[in-house]
Amino acid sequence: MSTAACPYCYHRINLGKLRFQCTGRAAPGRDRCKRVVDQDRKRLTGYGSAALPTFPPPDSRNPLPARMAPCPDCGVASGIRACQICRTPLPANFADGRSPLIGMVGGKNAGKTVYTTVLAHELMHNIRSRFAADVCFTGDQQGGTGSITDWLAGYEQALFEDRRLFESTASSADGLKVPLVMQWRQPRRSLGRETYHTTTLSFYDAAGEDMTTQDFVNAQAYLAAADGLIVLLDPFQLKGSLDRISVPDASRKDSEPPINVLTRITQLLRTSQGVASRRKIATPVAVVFSKFDAFFPALGDGHPLLRSPDPGPSYDEGHGRDTDEHLRALLADLGADDIDAHLRSNYKKHRYFAVSSLGAEPDYARNRVDSRGVRPFRADEPLLWLLGLFRVIERSNS
Repeated sequence: MSTAACPYCYHRINLGKLRFQCTGRAAPGRDRCKRVVDQDRKRLTGYGSAALPTFPPPDSRNPLPARMAPCPDCGVASGIRACQICRTPLPANFADGRSPLIGMVGGKNAGKTVYTTVLAHELMHNIRSRFAADVCFTGDQQGGTGSITDWLAGYEQALFEDRRLFESTASSADGLKVPLVMQWRQPRRSLGRETYHTTTLSFYDAAGEDMTTQDFVNAQAYLAAADGLIVLLDPFQLKGSLDRISVPDASRKDSEPPINVLTRITQLLRTSQGVASRRKIATPVAVVFSKFDAFFPALGDGHPLLRSPDPGPSYDEGHGRDTDEHLRALLADLGADDIDAHLRSNYKKHRYFAVSSLGAEPDYARNRVDSRGVRPFRADEPLLWLLGLFRVIERSNS
């Protein structure tokens, strides 16, 4: 039976042995099951609200996993599946399709929270329409006061309506934060007929401060479990940037070279996956140079990095390779080719991306978005590249 990473606790789980969660109803003559706080779930995921109990699947000689099972206490059959490790209810059809866990990580001031907010907004609007996909938030932890949906709505309000930036993501002292979990359901043509595939996407936004020591990086379970990584690097910290672009004063404080962040992530992946020194890491890495709007004036109109790819319902592989080559050349020009040397030596698959979450340089002194509002520049490409590798979406050559 296949395995997948739980989108909440990040452990690899056997999809044939998922637990079931009680529905909260009761069979005639029996009492309803009560909601209680699951201490193991709280310890593993940070979710501390009372929830209905879960129970293991029934013993069976059938090689196929059961889709329904009766609760041993209240007697009502349930089809709600749950992780057998953290006992968090899983999205519907989680076990039926590809459900890649995508980790998002980067150093301090790399713009991860802004990028996560913009990417989620793009998924729910433009990307959804472009791919004729049904995209929605899912899970207990996605709704209600203090939930991830509430958190995201606040950030969307700040960026898209109030046009203001917000403070850096707070470090998670216990190493736990609630991920952003979404479902992607898209029609596909197979043997002349239309079928649907459902994919669960889990994004985890770690604070930049969490990446400053190897010990804390090693404690981030989602990194070891991730099927793919989006690594945001602050271009203001690249060697040679001070000679080419205007770097805000705030970005010069408490920062470190991007190569340091990459090295810590590499060390974790090698040790957690048992990758021998003579081999490369199989986890694909999308290396994103955020805040790329700062380079727009220096590059000038017509530069290949400022061209947008084909807007069709696929990932533009040809345009992606072209972008990768130009960014590699830019790194060499800035004297930051140590990043490329590290990635080439340690990873089987990696690709560079130039992204501006806002589309124009903000007023960093006043924490204000450009007066024309948020206009994302190529923010979707890192995710679409990974989804193309996982065969969730199609890839094309322009």
